[in-house]
Amino acid sequence: MALLPPWTCVLVACFSASLAGTSDVPDPYPPLWKMSAGQFSDYRVENGKYIIDPWVYNERMGMYKILVNKTASYFENIVANNDQNILWGLPLQHGWQYRTGRLADPRQRKGCGYESGDPLCISVDSWWADMNYFLSALPFLAAVDSGVMGISSDQVMLLPPPKDQTKFCLNVSSCLSSFPETMSKWNTFYQHLQDPSSSFENLLKYLWAAHVSSLDYASRIFEDRLEYYSKPEADFGRNWCVAVEYLAASLFPTTLVRTYEYQKGLPPRMLVNGDRAPFIRDFTVFQNTVLLVLSFLS
Repeated sequence: MALLPPWTCVLVACFSASLAGTSDVPDPYPPLWKMSAGQFSDYRVENGKYIIDPWVYNERMGMYKILVNKTASYFENIVANNDQNILWGLPLQHGWQYRTGRLADPRQRKGCGYESGDPLCISVDSWWADMNYFLSALPFLAAVDSGVMGISSDQVMLLPPPKDQTKFCLNVSSCLSSFPETMSKWNTFYQHLQDPSSSFENLLKYLWAAHVSSLDYASRIFEDRLEYYSKPEADFGRNWCVAVEYLAASLFPTTLVRTYEYQKGLPPRMLVNGDRAPFIRDFTVFQNTVLLVLSFLS
């Protein structure tokens, strides 16, 4: 592996330090994991297609749950149990976004994502939600296309958002035509996942390549969404995209417990004007430190 820049080592060290002494984790699963769909039959069917609304939190989370369940058998020869499935990082990140209010309408014009309105609603105006779409729909549909999910490519359809529909692909064919490079990287990951000779480290390499490609596309498409946020939150979003590239370079293992523990360093709420790490009073020392390191990465 190539040598990493010094701040990369600091970032990875911060996350690794959070794992010290970790053995029993009370409940590492994302919010509403149990109530989310765990198989395709949990979704409604129209004209022989499974219809999924990715703009409802538990329906998008269900896509992740099916993905983790369907890939479990492929990890049996590589890791001890499915907690070591490296796809866990995706649903846990989505759960953190939901828990911290980052999937809600940032302009608060409607009740989308708020307890006073529809708390399970995912807003198309949310930068975090739109970025996450490329880390939910694309890996999910690429898994269908690669044969991992056990259904044919034309058997699933995602519902469009209420606006900006042309920015999102809704099925396997439209994702392949709109984002061929990223879909190819996800398919490459699944091809290696199905290869019994693949190593854990090689799978991480292909997973992170697909992950970074998804964010690269999405960050260009949705840059304007950051205008809806406070400067600290917008800066954090940009810095997080940079941090992901460093985590990818270090081949950070996105297993269930490792991801759960590193997320303790992420902001527990939306950042507002006046928040300045390492002096945010309602954040832990760990959270302040991570935010400070992220500001240096950019």
